[in-house]
Amino acid sequence: MGKRVFVTGAGIISALGTGNDATLKALLEGKSGIGKITCIDTEHTEFPVGEVAMSNSEMSRILNVNYPVNGLRTVLLGIFAAREALVSASLSPELLRSAAFISGTTVGGMDKTERHFKTVFDTNVETEDSLEMKFNDCGYSTELIADSLGKFRMVTTSSTACSSAANAIILGANLIKAGIVDIAVVGGAEALTKFHLNGFNTLMILDKEQCRPFDKNRSGINLGEGAAYLVLESEKSAKSREVGIMAELSGYANTCDAFHQTATSENGEGAYKAMLKAMEMARLTPADIDYINAHGTGTPNNDETELAAMERIWTDKLPLFSSTKSLTGHTTSASGSIESVICLLALQNGFVPGNSGWRTPIKENANPVVENTPLPEIRNIINNSFGFGGNDSSIIFSKYIP
Repeated sequence: MGKRVFVTGAGIISALGTGNDATLKALLEGKSGIGKITCIDTEHTEFPVGEVAMSNSEMSRILNVNYPVNGLRTVLLGIFAAREALVSASLSPELLRSAAFISGTTVGGMDKTERHFKTVFDTNVETEDSLEMKFNDCGYSTELIADSLGKFRMVTTSSTACSSAANAIILGANLIKAGIVDIAVVGGAEALTKFHLNGFNTLMILDKEQCRPFDKNRSGINLGEGAAYLVLESEKSAKSREVGIMAELSGYANTCDAFHQTATSENGEGAYKAMLKAMEMARLTPADIDYINAHGTGTPNNDETELAAMERIWTDKLPLFSSTKSLTGHTTSASGSIESVICLLALQNGFVPGNSGWRTPIKENANPVVENTPLPEIRNIINNSFGFGGNDSSIIFSKYIP
């Protein structure tokens, strides 16, 4: 499993904008995409969200897609990001036939289910509405995104809550290292839905203001939506194609502390082990990490325990860290790949994105980077994604050295 894995392409869509260029511009300008909810017909308009600023009909027209894709927001977002990733990596339809496509989602086609469920529930007979329920399946969303791109050797879905996209990246890297494929298109897509919003509201962890990760006075998350995909490639494939290399995926790890259904342990055991194991794979020491893109949801539990995990590793001084969920909202299953693309943009352009909204430290010497900060010598970045049930993943992106 010692083979090198490179990132040769990336695509993204989120509340910050559509595409790598728009996202980079928003990050450099310190803009947040969090605002009033418009795409869901809900009474809970008191909760700000990170929405993609396009309706389903607008996205369908731009992408030139029809039924059933035009009624599935997760799929529409996924196609936007995945197409950009393929173009940026110069992947031809012929190359896809030997590649893997792995996508993370938990919401899947829930937005369509919401439109038909009551009719199906009330009638309890097979109708046109009941046939629409099949699109609820997470795997269906993955298949539809993949079908819009071409024919892949294998297609599969990762659904581990908020670490879904990160685990899709890890699975793709493992397939390459095992010699099963040379190219893997990996990431995740997630749309905002009523089910999504109401579920997190039931947990009482939604903030009625812009979220403030790692702030002493934080009170919860802002949900977001979007999609992002990376093209991972073996060293042999990348060099034979003479394609540009964005970064090396030098280390990664997935752990599960199974401490609680939704909470993490006080000492952040799962997060601690994920970061440590990822560094071990990359053969890096804590001193080699220049920046941590933290999971940083803004909930009282997550931010406290993630800091505890970091302090167990960096006992003297924490590296630069921030949560970009203050800019995109928490895009749940897609967050691992959306934040991976943000990490790649930071690595390539020499800066650390700011943790918007932060004012008061939780504890001494635990302050995130608040504003976009130049860091020309950035070499290694950890991206954290932690899911319900203690399913925790850490990924390390390193500057490419031939």
